[in-house]
Amino acid sequence: SLVVWQRMAYFGDTLAHSALLGIALGLWLSFGEGTMVIVVCLLVALLLSVLEGKHKLATDTVLGILSHTFLALGLVAITMVPGGRTDMEALLFGDILTVTKSEVITMWLMSLAVLAVLKYHWQPLLSMVVQEDLASVEGVSVARYKLLLKLLLALIVAISMKIVGVLLITALLIIPAAAARQFSKTPEQMAVRASLLAVASVCLGLISSLLWNLPVGPAMVLSASGLFLVARTIA
Repeated sequence: SLVVWQRMAYFGDTLAHSALLGIALGLWLSFGEGTMVIVVCLLVALLLSVLEGKHKLATDTVLGILSHTFLALGLVAITMVPGGRTDMEALLFGDILTVTKSEVITMWLMSLAVLAVLKYHWQPLLSMVVQEDLASVEGVSVARYKLLLKLLLALIVAISMKIVGVLLITALLIIPAAAARQFSKTPEQMAVRASLLAVASVCLGLISSLLWNLPVGPAMVLSASGLFLVARTIA
């Protein structure tokens, strides 16, 4: 929900595409790929925060350039990894069926940590997203909470990459929130309903994949799009 309110779709894409660099570094260094993805996503989030407002181009233009540059760099770096073959389709579009038990535990722990931080900082984050100037007058450190939101988004992207792939992560961040917005009266309602719709999209995508032998990641996104159309129609 915060991603939609703050209009951070391009930012999410840039982080998702940079995750490929984390995979490549993990393979090159024979280090944990998941750990490297998290490190790279956090570093890119910090870099984007530093660059924000320090260029003459529009923000979406800069993010578009960086997003596709990171994607190209990641793809090239992965293809150059010596002695290894990587399932590019799984990286780009995800494959939840290859997620290991330890990875599931890690995802749960990190998700709970992100939720705890969001719950603790919800009011200042909400104030910052709704009206930056008013939040600043109220004593909210806008710059600090913008950075916090970017770092939280980086963690979400990093832990979701293996499920839906780098090309589709942003869709599951945006579409359920856009659907929830159609029939929510408060920010809290929208946040809860967006989470429920995201879970429903994942479940429907898995069922569709099993029934009709579809790729899991795209099936999840199509399910989310279907739920959005339903919400848009009945709202």
